[in-house]
Amino acid sequence: MKMTTEEAFVKTLQSHGIEHAFGIIGSAMMPISDIFPDAGITFWDCAHEGSAGMMSDGYTRATGKMSMMIAQNGPGITNFVTAVKTAYWNHTPCLLVTPQAANKTIGQGGFQEMEQMHLFADCVAYQEEVRDPSRIAETLARVIAKAKRLSGPAQINIPRDFWTQVVDIEIPDPIEFEVSPGGENSVAKAAEILSNAKNPVILNGAGVVLSKGGIEASKVLAERLEAPVCVGYQHNDAFPGNHPLFAGPLGYNGSKAGMQLIKEADVVLCLGTRLNPFSTLPGYGIEYWPADAKIIQVDINPDRIGLTKKVTVGIVGDAAKVANGILAQLSDTAGDEGRAERKAHIAQTKSAWAQELTSLTHEQDDPGTDWNVRARAAKPDWMSPRMAWRAIQAALPVEAIISSDIGNNCAIGNAYPSFEEGRKYLAPGLFGPCGYGLPAIVGAKIGQPDVPVVGFAGDGAFGIAVNELTAIGRGEWPAITQIVFRNYQWGAEKRNSTLWFDDNFVGTELDTEVSYAGIAQACGLKGVVARTQEELTAALNQAIKDQMENGVTTLIEAMINQELGDPFRRDAMKKPVEVAGISKDDMRPQTV
Repeated sequence: MKMTTEEAFVKTLQSHGIEHAFGIIGSAMMPISDIFPDAGITFWDCAHEGSAGMMSDGYTRATGKMSMMIAQNGPGITNFVTAVKTAYWNHTPCLLVTPQAANKTIGQGGFQEMEQMHLFADCVAYQEEVRDPSRIAETLARVIAKAKRLSGPAQINIPRDFWTQVVDIEIPDPIEFEVSPGGENSVAKAAEILSNAKNPVILNGAGVVLSKGGIEASKVLAERLEAPVCVGYQHNDAFPGNHPLFAGPLGYNGSKAGMQLIKEADVVLCLGTRLNPFSTLPGYGIEYWPADAKIIQVDINPDRIGLTKKVTVGIVGDAAKVANGILAQLSDTAGDEGRAERKAHIAQTKSAWAQELTSLTHEQDDPGTDWNVRARAAKPDWMSPRMAWRAIQAALPVEAIISSDIGNNCAIGNAYPSFEEGRKYLAPGLFGPCGYGLPAIVGAKIGQPDVPVVGFAGDGAFGIAVNELTAIGRGEWPAITQIVFRNYQWGAEKRNSTLWFDDNFVGTELDTEVSYAGIAQACGLKGVVARTQEELTAALNQAIKDQMENGVTTLIEAMINQELGDPFRRDAMKKPVEVAGISKDDMRPQTV
């Protein structure tokens, strides 16, 4: 069938049901964006491509449906790098479309020329360049299939002079792959080990959320074994929070209950997780990873199995199918030994942590430091971060989708939110970019318009995405709620400064004259300042009402003191030692 290359490209997008594109308009993509409206594809023109990519990530994580990132070749495309790498570590199957400088000018150093394949080689799960205009649909279909199969972003690179050409082409059918239930012998071995376990623990990761029926399969298996279920760092939605076996998140500022229970395990079933270091690093001073336990690791990617922890059995497969396969092969008496005692111990451990968490109001200083004492004294009437999180929990709807930025105050909140179903918790993941919270929750709202959404960010991280306030107030954009923790500092870095650099606060202080609520109002949005717990709870209640009933976007600036929680990387920091010494007298003037 004869058609233009842009028609072939868009028809292929249609055949895969890709309805949303995020980016900034550019001449190199206009041959296809011009026909987006007729094709039923919505182009969300953002304020910055980096935020556009994070919107795409948020949309796909909240819905399970693919979306695409696209922008002008060269500088528009380079702005996607951080977002694409974030999606890679979030296991998000996004489509990255990178129009390239024209073939006839490549290598001449022309306008907006960039080697875009090399740029994303370490950021995507798969990439391919269109070699001939007649292969545009075939290549696009394969790239989309690879993104789905590898559960990560995939890139198609297209020289811009390949558009508007008439070709004889057929639109390929979508390529679907059946996921693996795991190797027969390894599943049987895992079932045998779990059948004989006295203190089994299940650790759910992102793969459980991504797997169809993964959460339900892990729940049935946990109930059969009477096994507590922990979740990996930033994957609080990988098991129902209201279930009696839910033990909470491991890792940084996670659940002490989960850490204590997994420390006692003789067998750990790591389901749908690559066991990233942040899910196993000590927390609250607890070395909780069980050194002598048998470890069963299930991951769809064989390269991740055994990479960070010694594994007794490795299973390459889909989390739900493997969990169901293990369940079917458990012995009749699996989980029976000590069942009643284990059930009571889980409940008691959870209750003790819930009481402790409720009582936590302020952050502690390490021996020899006193920053948090000084921070409380400097602003005695201001909320602490934990006071703010308690106020938020009092108003946050149980069905809400939330996003969290990277940073100290968002991390302090890691132990608080739980969810009754998956695809509810969007966090920046192991790439750890600042500026994720706002765009991710906007993308989620586009995908789930009937669900309340709330984004969270510290004021430093929010500054990276603040320009999106100039985009999301337009009539076609859905209403969202964003909370900014305002303490006028880069908290994570400042915490490092207090512990290892003698309060030498280089680059940690923010402008106290800036009002994010004021900026929101200047952008035609609603901006609110909350100074007490009561004000914050009331503001969030009203913001959710305005979002769902009145189509109003609200930014809540929560004013908090400068207390700082635990540092992100105790394992990676140490006190510097002066040897040669540094002096201003050694600075020489430059010769111009």
